[in-house]
Amino acid sequence: MDTTNEQVMEIARSPEKRSKITETSRQLRGSSLLLFGRFIALGINFAAQVLMVRYLTTKDYGSLAYALAIVAFFDAFGSMGLQRSISRFVPMYHEKREYDKLFGTIILVLATIAVVALVVVTTVELSPGLIARFMNEKGQHATALLVILIFLIPTQALDDVMVSLFASFASPRAIFFRRHVLGPVLRLAAVLLLIELQATVRFLAYGYLIASILGVLVYLFILWRLLSKDGLLEHFKLATVKIPFKEIFAFTIPLLTSDLVTVVMHSMDVMILGYFYSTTEIAMYRVVIPAVTFNKTVMTSFALLYTPLAARMLARGNREGVNELYWRTAVWMGVLTFPIFALTFSLAKPLTLYLYGPRYEASWLFLHILSFAYYFNVALGFNGLTLKVLNRLRYCVIINIGAVVANLILDIILIPRYGALGAALATGGAMVLHNIFKQVGLMATGVKIFERQYLGFYGVLALGGAVLFFFQYYVTTNIFIDGALAAVVSLLIVLQAKHQLKIEETFPEFKRFPVVRNLFSPAEANR
Repeated sequence: MDTTNEQVMEIARSPEKRSKITETSRQLRGSSLLLFGRFIALGINFAAQVLMVRYLTTKDYGSLAYALAIVAFFDAFGSMGLQRSISRFVPMYHEKREYDKLFGTIILVLATIAVVALVVVTTVELSPGLIARFMNEKGQHATALLVILIFLIPTQALDDVMVSLFASFASPRAIFFRRHVLGPVLRLAAVLLLIELQATVRFLAYGYLIASILGVLVYLFILWRLLSKDGLLEHFKLATVKIPFKEIFAFTIPLLTSDLVTVVMHSMDVMILGYFYSTTEIAMYRVVIPAVTFNKTVMTSFALLYTPLAARMLARGNREGVNELYWRTAVWMGVLTFPIFALTFSLAKPLTLYLYGPRYEASWLFLHILSFAYYFNVALGFNGLTLKVLNRLRYCVIINIGAVVANLILDIILIPRYGALGAALATGGAMVLHNIFKQVGLMATGVKIFERQYLGFYGVLALGGAVLFFFQYYVTTNIFIDGALAAVVSLLIVLQAKHQLKIEETFPEFKRFPVVRNLFSPAEANR
């Protein structure tokens, strides 16, 4: 009887329902591949950063961090935000077979990158003294590095565009190889050569630039092969290309405020800190940022395939599918990111000492504060991306401007008085506030602001974080004991969330392993 009912229910499922589950699972599988690659890349990049920090003086590292912060400031506008239009419009045009608009979108983005890069690079190369005026006593040293690193703006913009294209054409393997293997290996090679040759920080700046250029060339080769294999190049005719200016700019220009938020939260704090303090203070603040950004690993990997799939669902009017995709992805990200959060939040002090040594002991508090803000953003899912896909652009602009203003005010108030601690408090506070308003914005979009079925899951997340926080502060700060406890708590969270994760549906290969099947399958499936 039970078998018959299950068969009837399966037949009763609409094709749309079956398609929705299949697409969501496919997105999670592809995202998991990218996540695996992301961990490889972060491991390599993190090793390179630790080696670099231990080799360079705090002054040299601070100057490099300052120059990279300025590059990040301009890089946010390297393509005027048009790389987002690829993730949204290319899948839609591909789905509708509007190849003229598809290629027109790509051409528009590439042309914009070329123009912006020309203006920015020329300005910096011809007038480096203008930037040095805002840079306390370290102006000349950091400016010399900036003159080299400014060429990262066009190469990084092209890199982002290529990633969006590969995601739009559902090619996570290409992203895996180029972004998560080749790029990090090239940067690590530059750091190893720096140490082996006992070179200066200028040598490292040139190494980073060469690594970025080589990466873009490899991307171009892979993209050409991908388009040829899928037959898309056969549809490319320059005479028939249509550039959808109105659609793209109507979507993209309002979202430049999102780039402004990124700039303010992740670059302006360093620039303001550099105005009032020395490169040593900058180094104390920036040294923990790579560890903090580990909390974005899962989210960044999942985002590449989330936007194109959500756009395709929206094109078919499947808002129920978007809601399921949103919350199921949020649960996966919350579970997979929790071990990283446990390490960077609960083990902040011993982790900082272990990685960077006594010189940077005071930096643990900045890691502690920023890790909480980052994980808060991850655990609530892709609220910002979903608002953009669902075209709630006006609301996005309002909250983005509000976050920028709030962050700048907090920076101006806190940094002059508290230095790096003020920068951490200002950035972390603004991130949490911004994310709350993004979540509120999901109302009236077809995506629920909160799914009651996940209340227990988020309660366990909060309890697990609180237990680890208490243990570090009142029991022990031994990194190995705390690490073991963090691993146990993380496993318990996975077990509690196995119903929401639907691991067997997403990864049916796990059925081959009895231990995994019995551990992660829902209880009723094991009866």
